[in-house]
Amino acid sequence: MSLISITHLALSVLADVNVRPDPNGLPGGPALQKLLNGLVFVGLLGCVAAVVAGGATWFVGAQSGNFAASMGGRRAALAGLVGALVIGAAAALVNFFFDAGSAV
Repeated sequence: MSLISITHLALSVLADVNVRPDPNGLPGGPALQKLLNGLVFVGLLGCVAAVVAGGATWFVGAQSGNFAASMGGRRAALAGLVGALVIGAAAALVNFFFDAGSAV
């Protein structure tokens, strides 16, 4: 067999591969899903804490005329909100890019 025919055979075999995520495909799939849900919950708790602490710092800094504290509080509150946005959109973003990659 020539190198070209071996390469053609290898490419035709590789072209037939399909990938479909299956949570029950391996042992422990449901446990991993529960663990991921718990991590998302902890991440959202951290975002709420950042928004609350940032808001309080922003308020105290603004009331006391401390510009640096006010800006730090704004950054913390905004970081908490952006973090919640990213956590909430994570599954949709991953699914979008997986579907886009599967269409290639």
